[in-house]
Amino acid sequence: MPERETIERARKDAREGKSPSTQAGEFVREEIEHVRQGKHGARSTKQAIAIGLSKARRAGVRLRPPKKGTASARTRRQAARDASKGRAGTKRKTSRRRSTAVKRALRREGRSAASPRALAKQARSSARRRSAAQRSAAARRAARTKGPRERSAAARKAARTRARRG
Repeated sequence: MPERETIERARKDAREGKSPSTQAGEFVREEIEHVRQGKHGARSTKQAIAIGLSKARRAGVRLRPPKKGTASARTRRQAARDASKGRAGTKRKTSRRRSTAVKRALRREGRSAASPRALAKQARSSARRRSAAQRSAAARRAARTKGPRERSAAARKAARTRARRG
């Protein structure tokens, strides 16, 4: 179950007109925090992200299942199921036995999936899959929902990055 603050932050993003993936980012962030706090582990950074996205869909974030060819049929089916659960709300109480089993399995996994190095590696590899035009368009879209303070902070960061590269 996601924490109340996470749901609040995601709702705030929705009110500000931010994209579903940005709203879902709050849940992913929570999951990464859980791994860092030692609540449980994750086999890989991808697994931690997947858990966060699943929680987001079940909490009602309108996040589409991945397109055909980008993820396995099983993953797509599960994402669709999570999304419909998020719309309908769950009728049944979670099986205690099953949730305990999942928790115990995750506790046995390592904690390095949430290390800054692992996250940076994941971010780089996922950015590499997108073209320069796509990355640029995403940055432009992000700038539209920023206020003046955040915009100037982002501009400073971009200038720093350019200085490092050049």
